[in-house]
Amino acid sequence: MSALETLARGRPDIYADLPLCIPESPEEIAAIQSRRKRIAVERARRSPFWRPRLEGIDIDKLDDPEEWSKIPILTKDRLRAMSDERFYEDFCTLDGQEICEYWRSGGSTGKPLFYPKTFEDILFNMVGFIRTFASAGIEDGENHRAHISTPLGVHPVGHMWARAAQIMGMGAVWAGSGASLPSVQQLALISSLKPTVWMGMSSYGLHLANLANSRGVDLAESPVSTMLCSAEALSAAKREKLERDWGATVFDCFGMTEISMLAAEGPSRQGFRTWTDLAIFEVLDPDTGKPVPDGEAGHLVSTALFGNNGAPFLRWDSGDIVIMNPAGGDDGAFSVFPTMRHAHRTAGFFKLRGVNVNHQEFEDMMFGHRSVNDFKLELIGDAAGLEHLRVSVEPRRGADAAALRGDLERRTKETFELSPDIVILEPGVLAGEFEASVKAPRFIDRRR
Repeated sequence: MSALETLARGRPDIYADLPLCIPESPEEIAAIQSRRKRIAVERARRSPFWRPRLEGIDIDKLDDPEEWSKIPILTKDRLRAMSDERFYEDFCTLDGQEICEYWRSGGSTGKPLFYPKTFEDILFNMVGFIRTFASAGIEDGENHRAHISTPLGVHPVGHMWARAAQIMGMGAVWAGSGASLPSVQQLALISSLKPTVWMGMSSYGLHLANLANSRGVDLAESPVSTMLCSAEALSAAKREKLERDWGATVFDCFGMTEISMLAAEGPSRQGFRTWTDLAIFEVLDPDTGKPVPDGEAGHLVSTALFGNNGAPFLRWDSGDIVIMNPAGGDDGAFSVFPTMRHAHRTAGFFKLRGVNVNHQEFEDMMFGHRSVNDFKLELIGDAAGLEHLRVSVEPRRGADAAALRGDLERRTKETFELSPDIVILEPGVLAGEFEASVKAPRFIDRRR
């Protein structure tokens, strides 16, 4: 019995509509979308928030793009404008007796929201998490053991991944982030329990690798051969450093709390294979609201086709700017799905003397340097009102610190036209400083 069949066992009423298998053709996906989008709209009409907004929508014509586009786009700002009471009474569509659990939104750009999930929602949502293993080539969980370093709690990715591993028959260590289990202990568990799969945020994977290096431990010698990352941007430089330090292959995954895990890289790792049988994905021009051609950037707007009983997310603008390309390529059964890449994420930056120092670009420069173990960038303001950049750097063991200082000064000047103050730190200083954070605070504005 497969993992997905195990998931549905004992629930024949749900089994009939559970997307157990990967569709075999675009036509099969289109049929699923046609059937499920009607259900999604019907459920949304139970919501006082959606009911007036869906007046005049012909439910029998939802396959017509013009009719579908009449459904208004839902934004984070609109949800955040509601009080908690209004959100649960007007937007959500169930009472407390049906709720299995609550999922916390990211909350990185505003107040977090807590989305109710029914027992049926969790059953459907689990499909996407189980698929991440298959996308990475893990079909038989009994031959693997997982170390799960994603935060555990009301943000769902950690516990959903852990339960998915159990359904796969995979032993798992529910370690959580360094805030719940110190990173030194996590390294000790990886050494003693010898997991083959590591799962977590890429920034924490780097933190573990940097801590290991500072303690003279080579993580590349561990049995971990596969890494599943999610919940934050994974640049090429981050991926390269992770794979170099861990000696493992990294697969990135994409999801959103409002819906579920929705995409993952396949063997080719040429973009997220986007599961269009679980949700409808539109890539829209931000000015016109019209679909952009394949290969062009636009706003990602998503509609849950399953798992939408508690909170009906129709045409949800998650804030992601992406590029979608048609199905095809060499990712096995997952090749039936289109590929998606992030064209842009909301990125932080420091502005110094008229120059924008993009955080992602600076991070790529630093992690692309093989002699850098870890770093921190601070924008400093002195008593005279002058501002400057201070880069604190931990060299890798055996690196020439003086040569590294000169090289980073030169690269920063060439790339950003700024001369930084480079501070060389002893191994382990930044690892200790970052330990209490879910995501390492590498960019800090210290101006007064």
